[in-house]
Amino acid sequence: MSRIQCPRCLRPQGHCLCRLIPSLDSRTRVLLLQHPGEVNHALNTARLAALGLNNAELIVGEVFEDLPALLNQPGYRARLLFPAEDAQPLQAYGATEDPLLLVVPDGTWRKARKMLHLNPLLAALPRVTLAQGSVSRYRLRKAPAPGALSTVEAIVQALQTLEAPVSFEPLLKPFEALIEGQIAAMGEETFRRNHGPK
Repeated sequence: MSRIQCPRCLRPQGHCLCRLIPSLDSRTRVLLLQHPGEVNHALNTARLAALGLNNAELIVGEVFEDLPALLNQPGYRARLLFPAEDAQPLQAYGATEDPLLLVVPDGTWRKARKMLHLNPLLAALPRVTLAQGSVSRYRLRKAPAPGALSTVEAIVQALQTLEAPVSFEPLLKPFEALIEGQIAAMGEETFRRNHGPK
């Protein structure tokens, strides 16, 4: 028998995170393109980000037919948040700059690269990156590289940089509760054995 899910945050009813999800405004529009393999992931942080930001949209797929319409939002400059040799580090908006439409692929690095490969329009977008040296609070995952962040953490850091001094920290509250819940479910000892310092 499957557990009853909250229809909004998709968590089991007893672990619903909706009361922790903020409702934040941002100048930046965030477009999350989620690989179908991530939808049922226990730590679906892209969904948390989309629920907590009023100016965000989450679309699930591998090939996005309506990408031209999604990327051409009047008043916004589309940028892909993804590493590349020529990616520009994000910085705070100038007084007269149009805000960004920040396109964020959500999936493992392999899935995200595949999405770019299948959507040439996406791959052709100018790329932006976060400042170096970020530390993830995602204590349950083996990061592929130092500084690798979960999707919601990357979005929070991007928005904090672009829209300083506005704080987007409340977006991390449900994420942290999610991690605490997972640790509690596996037990402190198992957590330490598998994820503690080596």
